[in-house]
Amino acid sequence: MPSSRPAAETRSGDPRTTELIRWAAFSCVLVPVVLLWYGASLGGAAGTAVGLTAVTAVCRLLLRRSERCAARLPDRERPPRAPHRGGRRRTGTGARRGGRHSGGGTPVG
Repeated sequence: MPSSRPAAETRSGDPRTTELIRWAAFSCVLVPVVLLWYGASLGGAAGTAVGLTAVTAVCRLLLRRSERCAARLPDRERPPRAPHRGGRRRTGTGARRGGRHSGGGTPVG
């Protein structure tokens, strides 16, 4: 029997999002264990676990919702991607930003 969900919702989503959620779930377990290891109370560690789990669940919900909304947008309505700004290229000859200036041989003061 075919699923009643559209094909976009049955996919697991972006692998980066899935990886992020996995790390968040891991930290929901790891942080309380570390707190107990360093002498925090059981109630404090349990409260931390509940809080982290709630935040992770809300973030997961928002990420999945964002993915679904982005999948529905046609390509012409998606915002353009910003160009990559990395690298160590200079925009022109002598283009410097801040730092020491090597010009002028007069001492200060």
